[in-house]
Amino acid sequence: MIHHRTATLIVALSGLMLSGCASGSPARPNAGRQVVLDRLAAADDTPYSAALDAVTQSGTRRLQHMAGRINLNAPLTGRTTDETEQYTEDVVMTRQKVYRRATSSHGVWQEFPASTAKGGVPVDRLPQYVRLILAHGGLVHRDTETLRVSARLTPKEIESVDKITGRNLRPATAIDADVWVDKEGRIVRIHQVVHFASDADIRIVLTLTKFKSAVSVSAPVAR
Repeated sequence: MIHHRTATLIVALSGLMLSGCASGSPARPNAGRQVVLDRLAAADDTPYSAALDAVTQSGTRRLQHMAGRINLNAPLTGRTTDETEQYTEDVVMTRQKVYRRATSSHGVWQEFPASTAKGGVPVDRLPQYVRLILAHGGLVHRDTETLRVSARLTPKEIESVDKITGRNLRPATAIDADVWVDKEGRIVRIHQVVHFASDADIRIVLTLTKFKSAVSVSAPVAR
């Protein structure tokens, strides 16, 4: 059985400064930081959807795999499949509630508060999360056209962006966060290593791809 702490942290739904200068030119201070801020500022704020793939591991042991499609630039909604060592469930996230039931079953959907969709990553507040990382000494690295922003954070600091996510992470001592921002200002990947005082680290890797218009999500019905 997954420990309560681990289950809370599971996702629902874990260098060098970029100079931006010509070769041989001296790097401008904070140039990379400004590039990231400019990308975020120029990004389209219209709600859209993305294919989500999220894996949570402890060492080589996979604790959870979640895959599906979620809406962004809006309250967290979407449809995913959630697989752990104990179960595989279909998940529907609406603004009001989260619905879960065993995959391929035709039984009654279990209902939970919408806040249970939150895990250890503030998925519906990713631009704010990137700005938080930058504000806490975040380093900016170039990965082709995508920029990676990284820093070590505390649960309290993450709580300033998303109270529920920060509280979910409270058992941790620190979180090493890396977030990738593409040239359109969209967040395409999140990597977190969650550290604890006496327990093994938990690693969360979340990837967002196949962007398109927002999808409609409503409460499911048994059938």
